[in-house]
Amino acid sequence: MTQQTWAFLGGKQVPEEEAVVGVKTHALHYGTAVFEGIRGNWNERLGKVVIFRLREHYERLIRGCQILRINLPYSVADLCKITTDLLEKNGFSEDVYIRPLAFKGEQLVANLNLNSVEDEFTLVIVPFGSYIDNSRPLKCQTSSWRRPMDSSMPTGVKISGLYTTSILAKTEALAAGFDEAILLNQNGTVSEGSGENLFMIRDGVITTPSETDNCLLGITRDSVIQLAKDELGVDVVQRPMHRSELYLADEVFLTGTAAHLTSVGELDNRAIGDGETGPVTKQLQDLYFSTVVGDNDTYSDWCTMVTPSGG
Repeated sequence: MTQQTWAFLGGKQVPEEEAVVGVKTHALHYGTAVFEGIRGNWNERLGKVVIFRLREHYERLIRGCQILRINLPYSVADLCKITTDLLEKNGFSEDVYIRPLAFKGEQLVANLNLNSVEDEFTLVIVPFGSYIDNSRPLKCQTSSWRRPMDSSMPTGVKISGLYTTSILAKTEALAAGFDEAILLNQNGTVSEGSGENLFMIRDGVITTPSETDNCLLGITRDSVIQLAKDELGVDVVQRPMHRSELYLADEVFLTGTAAHLTSVGELDNRAIGDGETGPVTKQLQDLYFSTVVGDNDTYSDWCTMVTPSGG
């Protein structure tokens, strides 16, 4: 017998099959929504799902809502409680992906005024394994698609309509036989992957694009910056990066909630370093993976533990 799964919509938990919206929903037509992608990692030893940096994800969601004029009747604490309650209700004892979505939910088309459109919030949780095969270094391609400037579309938060560019870039890379795309911004400097932030290591210096390079202000990005400083004693430099710098780097890796921390072995048919996962990347991978499953007590405040119940 298939276990009943539950979603959150209309201010309450509902069977997932009942969590539906109409074909005239404003967000469906115009991308007027803000979302988050949150990992819940199963820890077999603890018998718990470990949600990584739950509060920080919802703080970013609220920032996106502010930009898109979405007024939710929930605080960050409310959203965290809604999430843990739903996860417990669903009873998953495996890795999960948590997808909250705040959106313009009114049944209204041919309307471009955000102020007059009703708001809604939904939450779904699905079993989720690997987004990218991080058991090996990735083969990446510099995309022909450019990351939008913040003056065209807010890039520091996860607005649904913005991700069309990422989808086009990822699809292009896969069709060409690569694993992932690297996007430049409109100035021609490096911005990010299709769904990940990017880091480069050269001569012992760790570098990542800055906020003004129109990359997402990633939660995993922030975590890695802190881990590098606290555990490796290395301050990450945030600055504009040229594409050719990546060709000459000793190591390159990508970070993201879905992708975790994954090394890049090749870019545009050029090997990065020796093409293998480098020593600094490996150190950060080990630190990161122990942290996100709740096995690193130093960063226990980043983790929210949920015991599945089901029902």
